[in-house]
Amino acid sequence: MDFNIKVFAEIPLGEDWRLLITSTTIGTWFVMIVLTALSLVARHKVKNFKPVPETRFQKVIEALVELFENFGKSTLSEKYHNTDLGSWFFGVIVVIWSMNMSGLLGFRPPTADLMTTAGFGLSTFIILHFMWIKTRSIKGYIKDFMQPNPVFLPINVVSEAALPLSLSFRLFGNVLGGVILLGMCYGLFPVFIRIGVPVALHAYLDLFAGSIQAFIFTILSMTFIRSKLPD
Repeated sequence: MDFNIKVFAEIPLGEDWRLLITSTTIGTWFVMIVLTALSLVARHKVKNFKPVPETRFQKVIEALVELFENFGKSTLSEKYHNTDLGSWFFGVIVVIWSMNMSGLLGFRPPTADLMTTAGFGLSTFIILHFMWIKTRSIKGYIKDFMQPNPVFLPINVVSEAALPLSLSFRLFGNVLGGVILLGMCYGLFPVFIRIGVPVALHAYLDLFAGSIQAFIFTILSMTFIRSKLPD
């Protein structure tokens, strides 16, 4: 496994601009296609759900929804989870988890690219400040930056600006670390050792660590947002 980002094609967009089709792009498209197909299948099957579950598929779907409902309510509180925040973060954890799992199929996980994780971090940053202003008004928003004393304004601004960076680098660093370890394993170990050792590493780095990192990013984002919202 090569842990470098590969460029498969370049599409010129003028003299100084070009669109690169990279391994991150391919992995992201693959995840998008799979999740879109699964969502269409689930949407079709949901129409036939019974009040009392009769199929294994309905039981699994209802169990997953109930699990995230409880998780969201405990983190965001029932008041805010019942807004679009709950649905948004359900999508976030599914997409990040799927991207992390794509390494099992030979893809370079899109979350091992800082540009991907920066997008997720920026989305949390935008939602946080939107909800902050929406629930506290512009006046309350500015006042919060001056707590506990106006002299702390520059520190509070830097602290808030660092939020998307910390979220982005935490997810990126952990996933990239796993990609590098697997790349070294495939490159250094003899062929007969590669049969067993990579399987164990994939089980830990992709399945376990990948799931944990998706959960950590989501719960941290939800916690940061909840901390800015009134009770």
